[in-house]
Amino acid sequence: MLKLLKLEYYKNLNYRPFKVFTILYFTILVALLFIGLVDLDVFGATINLKQQGIYNFPEIWNFTTWIVALLKIFLGLIIVFSISQEFSNRMFKQNTIDGLSRKEFIASKLLTISVFTIVSTLLVFIITLFLGNTYSKNTDSEMVFKEIFFIGNYFVKLFTFFCFLMFLSILLRKSMFVFLGFFVYWIFEGILTAVEVFQKVRGTQELERMKIMKDDFFFTHLLPLESMSSLIPNPIMRLDMAKMIGFKYEFTYPTESLIACVIWCVIFIFGSYWILKKRDW
Repeated sequence: MLKLLKLEYYKNLNYRPFKVFTILYFTILVALLFIGLVDLDVFGATINLKQQGIYNFPEIWNFTTWIVALLKIFLGLIIVFSISQEFSNRMFKQNTIDGLSRKEFIASKLLTISVFTIVSTLLVFIITLFLGNTYSKNTDSEMVFKEIFFIGNYFVKLFTFFCFLMFLSILLRKSMFVFLGFFVYWIFEGILTAVEVFQKVRGTQELERMKIMKDDFFFTHLLPLESMSSLIPNPIMRLDMAKMIGFKYEFTYPTESLIACVIWCVIFIFGSYWILKKRDW
């Protein structure tokens, strides 16, 4: 494992986009976590997220993980560029000639993904604890760790997303095609979700008119991007001003989405290995 980590390190050491996006990601990540300390001008009104409860326990775990998860595309760029350059610069072919197996290639990329995911998760965990203990109105131990599961969900969300990009990178090889393929899939999944929501609303209205009950199976929440999104819900309803307006925050732990993400990880990893084995590189 150490050998594969060293190999990945030396490959990316002199690759400029890798270093630029890595530094950019972690810089913006830290800055975003402290965004609650800054007064924001929104449509002429000044809003301070710290005063709105963004750093209160247990809500802070939801807020911080949701905010920094928006940045996952920056780390995604690093993963895509790292893998795509293997094929564009013919490094993959040279490495296989030098004795690197396809299993070791996949393992080296998974190690890179794991390192980035672990470092990002630990950073979010440490800064969240610091901000919460510094600015939260409630620091009882029970409240502090009540929703810490969002950190675990953040890890799974990040790892699944990177495995998805690894699969696309090995399938399409060129970074431009990877981003185009991802965008097309994102639109496709969005259309499926919109259609399902429309059908569900229309079906509910019809059932209410007919005064009968019927259970329908809807599947889009199990698709890759939607299942990742469901792991960390939008916390805007938990802001103090949202509560004053009368909005209620309701959350049921997304067990199905978590299982779906794990299954998608397995599919993307074995799918990547299968493509490497079947193609004549």
